[in-house]
Amino acid sequence: MLPERRMQECLSKSSFSKSLSPGQHWKSKSMRIIPEEFLRSTHESFEHRVVFSVPWNNSWQLWLRPDKKGLFMIKEDWDEFADDNFLGPDDTLVFTHQDTMYFQVHIFKKDGKEIISAPLEVEPQKETTSASASGNTIQIETGNTIQIEKKPSSSIGRTATRGRKSCANLQNPERYLLNPQNPYFAKTLKKTNHLLHVGLPVIRQYGLEFGPHDSSMYFILPDGNKVDGLTKYYNGLPSFLGWADVCQQYNLKIGDTVVCEFELSGRVVAAVRVHFVNE
Repeated sequence: MLPERRMQECLSKSSFSKSLSPGQHWKSKSMRIIPEEFLRSTHESFEHRVVFSVPWNNSWQLWLRPDKKGLFMIKEDWDEFADDNFLGPDDTLVFTHQDTMYFQVHIFKKDGKEIISAPLEVEPQKETTSASASGNTIQIETGNTIQIEKKPSSSIGRTATRGRKSCANLQNPERYLLNPQNPYFAKTLKKTNHLLHVGLPVIRQYGLEFGPHDSSMYFILPDGNKVDGLTKYYNGLPSFLGWADVCQQYNLKIGDTVVCEFELSGRVVAAVRVHFVNE
């Protein structure tokens, strides 16, 4: 079926679409509204939440909040959905109503082709572990090549920016660990820091296990404080929600490097101890 016909087929059902107008971005408030025309055309009530599913069987629950301008998806939930799907400026999203609160989401690129498998640009693209620090490089094919190479992260305090150092310049990251025997990886902050992703090379090297989806974990900060988090799974890989709070609390910026040390309960990751890298 031609791409244009496929998009029209999706739009012919009980649905609505979203695409960017000049000056908008996917995290604009206007992108989070449930269109009033769609609400009037359905007999369902969407007062509390919706669930979005995509063709590769991932799903997201988004809570709703009404205001005087309409019914909006919660910002944190919508931003997570947008980040996880690497939405681009020329993408078109079609939300097809399935049943009650459930929607099938179709993502079309500029040429009209529908995305039917998980985006290849899945974080983390590069992760470093002690193997890379010792000069070894491991490559694993997962649709695209993932190298065990530390992502840069650097340290920043609450009010003042401390020295920044990329992973490429990070020498002996083990010296930052509280327990040198603990698993770890270094990370350089990118544009999107909503979740802390754990790469397949790190998982395989240390034989890590993780709690169920939405199970509790926490981040341990350099001052000893803790930030609550949740274990999430996207594209089959674990991530930790709550990372955005850590970045905000310590004013972490793009290009900063941190060392993430795993605290285990048995072989299951229970916490992530965050170390800032000084110059």
